[in-house]
Formats: sequence, structure tokens, C-alpha cells
Amino acid sequence: MAETDREIVITRVIDAPCELVFKAFTEVRHLSRWWGPEGFTTTTRSFEFRAGGVWDFVMHGPDGTDYPEWITWTEIVTPRRIALLHGESRDDPDAFESTLAFEPHGAATRLVMRTVFPTSELRDQAVEKYHAIEGGEQTLSNLAAYVAGIIEEEGN
Repeated sequence: MAETDREIVITRVIDAPCELVFKAFTEVRHLSRWWGPEGFTTTTRSFEFRAGGVWDFVMHGPDGTDYPEWITWTEIVTPRRIALLHGESRDDPDAFESTLAFEPHGAATRLVMRTVFPTSELRDQAVEKYHAIEGGEQTLSNLAAYVAGIIEEEGN
């Protein structure tokens, strides 16, 4: 699944065009409705989707634990690529880089989420302690279900 000892790669085919899947990332009204693993909810403090912009938010775990999160968008190529830096705060030394590639796959979208951690130890901690692979797969599953709901609403 990972190409290096610091990396996690998760891929999912989503039954929607790239433009729609990409749009689910661009507006907080969409993003906050599907972001995170099963059972998590998200409260946004601030959101500006542009290169150099920030998404400051709190993820609320199913057990009531709050996880402060901070994403800085580092590159946006509509509707094909988003790169970001993700940590607990602006100056988090353990922040990791993620790249999301939106590739046409027939009428669907092949989404590749590649995350690179500063060290292999931080990658292993994310996998073992925070279940990053399962959480990433669940997050993309939530995205797929959310986008399917949009398509269904627009079809009616």
C-alpha cells in the first residue's frame, strides 16, 4: 500500500465526475458534512480554499474527544489536484503533507490520496495509534456516499 516507509497511499474510485468530487473539497458546506472517519463530526473555525489559505477545524470523535486540526492548502489545480499540509496547529512540527489526485476513470473519478509523514516513526504511529489507513478509507467512503447523495438530489 505504501511506496516508502514514510508514506500512506489510499485509492478509491468514486462514481461521479472529477469536477463534482473536487467541488466537495472546495466549499466548507460540503467538506464539513463528510470529512473524517466513521462516527466523527467536524466543526470549522475558519476556512479559505486557496493556495496559502487555511482550514482551521476541530474533529469530534465518537467517544467525545476533540482533535484540533489545521490544514494549509499548498497547491490547488482545479479539478485535478490538491496539495496540503496537515497538523494540529499552524506550527506543528509533526505536520504531514498530503496530495489528492482526481483522475477521470470513465464517468467516475479515481481519487488517489498520498500522505507523506516527516519520519517513518510518525507514519507508524499514525497507522498503529490513530488507524490512519482505516480512517483514510472511511473518509473516502464518506466522500463517495456524500457525492452520490448530491447526484441523487440533482437527479430529482
